[in-house]
Amino acid sequence: MTRLSPRRLQIGILAGVFLAIPMLAQQADTATVIHEVDAAAQARIENLAGYTVTEHYAVFKGNDEIHPLAEMVVATTYNKESGKSYMIQSQSGSTIVRNLVLRAILDNEKRLNQPGIREGAWITSSNYWMELEPGGTRPLDGRDCLVLALRPKRKAPYLFEGRIWVDAKDGSIVQLQGIGSKSPSMLTGPTQVIRQYANIGGFSQATHARAVTKSSMFGETIVKIDYKDYHIQLRPITSGAADDRHLKALSDPAE
Repeated sequence: MTRLSPRRLQIGILAGVFLAIPMLAQQADTATVIHEVDAAAQARIENLAGYTVTEHYAVFKGNDEIHPLAEMVVATTYNKESGKSYMIQSQSGSTIVRNLVLRAILDNEKRLNQPGIREGAWITSSNYWMELEPGGTRPLDGRDCLVLALRPKRKAPYLFEGRIWVDAKDGSIVQLQGIGSKSPSMLTGPTQVIRQYANIGGFSQATHARAVTKSSMFGETIVKIDYKDYHIQLRPITSGAADDRHLKALSDPAE
């Protein structure tokens, strides 16, 4: 057995220490970013009482993203206590596509946003394993973002394997890109999704989504959703919460 000289042994130990430092830093950064993502989600959960938004849905077939098979404009109301409700303002195109695709999306969204169910769809560490990707911040939609790889902790059509871009300042979501971890039905494949968000009323709200699905009935279909005219309703500030905010402001005058 070859014995290492004390100097070579010392160099080997130092090399191991220096190689370990970036790994530890990466782990610490990942933990910090995940904490920020969870904190941003929790702030939205606690403070968002409801909102209304106008949603425009368009369904396309195959590579034709100019001529929609069907369209629908929906007035959506979200209430923290009861979930989502919809009022169709206008619709056009194929009745079959509207009934089997668009109404199915609305019914699914309504079910997913019911209290007791929606918690399982949140993009938090409760539902996902997350890992910070190397490369530092990357610009997206005028914001400096960090990218996290997502892996769902269980399989479900509404849990995605992919990536999220989060604002480096506060952990709020800027973009989601992924594929559903489970097919929504036996007749369709997993859904590929891209969803963009913007800071509206202090919280991340979806502004555009694009979903691609292949089914035995329609082949490849693309659904595009645009969200506009948000009206945000915040939870009323209780006297205790107001006192806490006042004390925080006094303890941190620079804020």
